[in-house]
Amino acid sequence: MMELKTDASIDAMYAVGQVVGRALTAVRQAADVGVSLLELDEVAREVLREAGASSPFLGYRPAFAPVPFPAVVCASVNDAIVHGVPTAYRLRDGDLVSIDCGAELDGWVGDSAISFVVGRPDPADLLLVETAERALAAGIGAAVVGNRIGDIAHAVGRVCRDAGYGIMSGFGGHGIGRRMHEDPEVPNEGRPGRGLPLRHGMVLAIEPMLIAGGTDGYFSAPDGWTLRTTDGSRAAHAEHTVAITERGPRVLTAR
Repeated sequence: MMELKTDASIDAMYAVGQVVGRALTAVRQAADVGVSLLELDEVAREVLREAGASSPFLGYRPAFAPVPFPAVVCASVNDAIVHGVPTAYRLRDGDLVSIDCGAELDGWVGDSAISFVVGRPDPADLLLVETAERALAAGIGAAVVGNRIGDIAHAVGRVCRDAGYGIMSGFGGHGIGRRMHEDPEVPNEGRPGRGLPLRHGMVLAIEPMLIAGGTDGYFSAPDGWTLRTTDGSRAAHAEHTVAITERGPRVLTAR
């Protein structure tokens, strides 16, 4: 069931969204050649601790997962699209990294993701990351009262497809509020004018997931969490928590 949030609730979600934004900024600043994914996870943990926030990722175990998630961030490198488990892997020059982070504060949840390149970047990776951000911006731009879920999906998908990238099949954004995953689903591709009407008080996590090789396929790594591209190409992930308001979309996880 979808819950419409009051203006006061949206303000509370903005507060937790800022914690998520600070955590992602701190992780991005700490990421460098030689730094481990576990060290980046610890950076995010410290930001959450200082804010008095908890992690909706830590211990999360959906039906598909063999074990609860062991970290507060998902750290996906190169051909890993999403849900990467932080390990002792140390970043190498040119690695493409996607960090997804959530926080819970005063009963409300925020969720956001960034992608970036460590060290000397390949221009193709920079273009992939930039396109993911453009797709996210297009989705946010369509998140207005009077539009429908399909308008967001179409806006995201068009940017991705026009650039020649694949879109992770079967995955997309979601409603968010008291829980990390709420109704409705927010696909990354769809037909405009279709789906649930957008109303004041809806809060959505919009999150394009792009595959450089142009295919849509993925497979689950042995850890049961990390999802990797079937063609071995690189991937990028961008996400914001966004409130639908009569005044236009309000990005709650702005950095």
